[in-house]
Amino acid sequence: MPGKNEPLTESYFYILLCLYHGPLHGYGIMQKTAELSQGNVKIGSGTMYGATDNMMKKGWIRETFSDNPEDKRKRLYELTDSGRGALNQEMRRLKYLVEISKKVIGEED
Repeated sequence: MPGKNEPLTESYFYILLCLYHGPLHGYGIMQKTAELSQGNVKIGSGTMYGATDNMMKKGWIRETFSDNPEDKRKRLYELTDSGRGALNQEMRRLKYLVEISKKVIGEED
């Protein structure tokens, strides 16, 4: 099952995961990451904006704008089909690693 693509960094994984159900602004992604990880992962603003820039270059996310007049100035990010594919591939890779680990240590589901 090993794929050709490199594994996602933890930050990339959480950012893509946060965008799975719809667009969010950077601060929202940082908050949701902390929530999903139960406080174990914190994405700082420098990491956040560096990662989003890189993922936009890869075509995994794109910038969009809110229809809400109060949020007009906030940059929102949304997942592209390519980004959804990258996230799904990473989830398959992680599942495969867990399955192999369970076989090696003798745990079966």
